[in-house]
Amino acid sequence: MSPSFSVTPTQPVPDIFDPKRHIDFSPPSKIYTMRDIRLPENTGVSPMAVSEPFQLFTPEAIRRMRTEILSKDVLNKCQYSSNLSKSQLRGFAPEYAPFVYNTWKNPETLAIVSKIAGIDLVPEMDFEIGHINLSVKSEEQKEEELAASSRERRLIEADEGIAGCPWEDDKPIVDWHTDSYPFVCVTMLSDCTGMIGGETALRTGNGDIMKVRGPQMGCSVILQGRYIEHQALRALGTTERITMVTSFRPRDPTVRDDTVLTTVRPISNLSQLYFQFGEYRLEILQERIRLQLEKMQETMLAEKKLDTAALKAFLTEQVNFLAHMNKEIVNDDQVIKGCIDDSHLFMNLPSKHDIAKPPVKRKRVSSCTRIVRSNRSHRR
Repeated sequence: MSPSFSVTPTQPVPDIFDPKRHIDFSPPSKIYTMRDIRLPENTGVSPMAVSEPFQLFTPEAIRRMRTEILSKDVLNKCQYSSNLSKSQLRGFAPEYAPFVYNTWKNPETLAIVSKIAGIDLVPEMDFEIGHINLSVKSEEQKEEELAASSRERRLIEADEGIAGCPWEDDKPIVDWHTDSYPFVCVTMLSDCTGMIGGETALRTGNGDIMKVRGPQMGCSVILQGRYIEHQALRALGTTERITMVTSFRPRDPTVRDDTVLTTVRPISNLSQLYFQFGEYRLEILQERIRLQLEKMQETMLAEKKLDTAALKAFLTEQVNFLAHMNKEIVNDDQVIKGCIDDSHLFMNLPSKHDIAKPPVKRKRVSSCTRIVRSNRSHRR
C-alpha cells in the first residue's frame, strides 16, 4: 500500500482572513535567546533564538489552509524535491492559496510574529509565503516504523549510544541546514495525536544538540533560522506530518539583511525567485540612499561639515550589499534542480555589514556524534 494525500477538490472558497475568527493566540511558555543556546548575542538581527510552541490559529483557519495547499493545482504545479527534503510545496500563494497569503500579510499576524521575534518583521517575499514540508506514509509503514524504532531505542539505551545514531536522527524529515532567511515561523497543519518525535534539533554554540518540542495542530514555533543550524527530526505514530514554514526579514531597511538563496535556488521557479529577491533588495537600497541623501542635505542646510568617513563607509556597505545580491543570483544554467550543497552551514555571520567578512566555516562533524555526546552529557 503506497502512501498518498487526500486531494482537496478545486472549488471556490472565501479567501478572507479574519483575525477574530482565525487567530487564537497564546504566548509561548519560553523564548530562548542566542545567549541561552551559547551563541554570541550579536549573532543575528535580534537577541531571540527560538520560541517554545505556542497556539496561533483556530481549527477553522487550519482547515482553510489545508484545503488550499492540498488542492490538485498546488500538488501538481508547485511540488519540489531535494536532497534535504523529499517533498515540498512552494510558490503557490497568492494564486492558488489566497487565504494562506492573506493570513501572513495581515497586520495582526505580523504583530504577533514580530513581538516574539523581538524585531519588526515582514514576509521575506511572496514566493516564500507558506512553504510546505510534506511527510506521508501508509498505516502499514507507520506500524513498521514504530516497531523498528522501539528495537533501535532499546539497543541504544543498552549501550549508551555506542551503537550509532539515535532513531530520530537516522532519517530526518529535513536534514541539517540553516535557513536562507533571517526568521521562520513553523506552523503545524497535521493532527499530532499519538505522534512520537517530530522535534526540531538545534546545534548550540558549544556543539551540543538542543531539541525544541514540535508544535501541535494550529501551533507555531518561531526560529531565527538563518543563524542556527537545525534539523526537523523524524515523527512516528502518524501517517502524515505537514508543516508550513513562512519566512520573514526585518522591516527596517537600515537593518542588515543576511538573506541567501543557497537552500532555495534548487527548489524554486528561478524567474519568480530572482525577481522578488531583486525587487525587495533594490527597494531596501533605494530607501537607504534616500535616507542618506536626506542626512547629507540636512548637514549642508545646517552649514555643518560633511562627514567624509561616514559617507565612504555608507558607500562601501552598499557596494557589499550589491555584490552579495549579484553572488546570490546564480545563472539559471548553473543551478542544479534539487541539489543543495553544505555551503549554508556556518559558525557565524558578519555583525556590522552585510558582507564585511566571509562566514567562518565549521569543520563538518557527524550529527550522530554530536547527538550521542549531547545525550551522554545529559545523563550525567
